[in-house]
Amino acid sequence: MARRCALTGTDTQFGHNVSHSNRKTNRRFAPNVQSVSLYSEALGRDINLRITTRALRTVTKKGGLDRFLLDTDDRKLPEEALRLKRRVRKRLSAPKKATANA
Repeated sequence: MARRCALTGTDTQFGHNVSHSNRKTNRRFAPNVQSVSLYSEALGRDINLRITTRALRTVTKKGGLDRFLLDTDDRKLPEEALRLKRRVRKRLSAPKKATANA
């Protein structure tokens, strides 16, 4: 399973450990990816995602998964988030079903 955020696309980065003698050895910077279940009001169900804790804070700040996806530019979202955004947008633009109250 890749260490990659489903909403922001944050991926593993690479760098060096630098010792006191200035010797450089390779190392990895892995993002803090967690499995979470976020509720989508437009879809009416929970969505299971692997996202970074930083993305989770941003989703909370924006007011939920749907608002985060709709407010974020398409160029900043990875493919998985774009598919989810299209599903949310399609559901929100669909006409409401008429209820029989008469």
